[in-house]
Amino acid sequence: MGAAIGQPTVLDWTKERIRKKYNKPGNVFLGVVSRIDSFVSGVLVFAKTSKAAGRLAKQFRESSPKKKYLAIVEGTLTESRGVFQSWLRKNDRLKKMESFSREVPQSRFSELDYCVLKQNKRFSLVEVNLITGRKHQIRVQFADHGTPVYADRKYGGSQKMNVGIALHSWYLELQHPTRSERLELFCPLPREWYDHQGFATLLDGVDLMA
Repeated sequence: MGAAIGQPTVLDWTKERIRKKYNKPGNVFLGVVSRIDSFVSGVLVFAKTSKAAGRLAKQFRESSPKKKYLAIVEGTLTESRGVFQSWLRKNDRLKKMESFSREVPQSRFSELDYCVLKQNKRFSLVEVNLITGRKHQIRVQFADHGTPVYADRKYGGSQKMNVGIALHSWYLELQHPTRSERLELFCPLPREWYDHQGFATLLDGVDLMA
């Protein structure tokens, strides 16, 4: 999501796949209830009916789904587990989010907790649990602590990747919109992470399904 105007999106691709699979004429309805930045990979959720879209959207508004991300950040964290809290505000002029240690006008309280799965002298592999879901929250809050997401040049990253940044929406748990059951959705890491020089030692031996 968040692609430039005129560029195809995952929403476009999914609509076309449904149209062909079910031989649907005309426009295909698909409700967007979960978004990630265009630079980020991972789990997305769409709804095939307006009823399901409304129910799922309500869950996300109420922050009931459990969302976990995996990120490779530049540098190392001093604590193996921790909580980041700050107030975030959009800066339209700079086209980015700003972070503050206290509440300021138009800011929103933002919180996440993290666990370091593995690190070396250059990078850290972290699992991130979003407690609030603000725009660019993970990217901003890790940059605040001197450990920007790898290749995130917008927020202080010094490296480059061929595609996107090293942030991945790995796990999502939510209530099925029409059945009384919880859904657990996983998305494997991009192949590029395993092929990237310097990441192999971080990913080797780490049980990402634990």
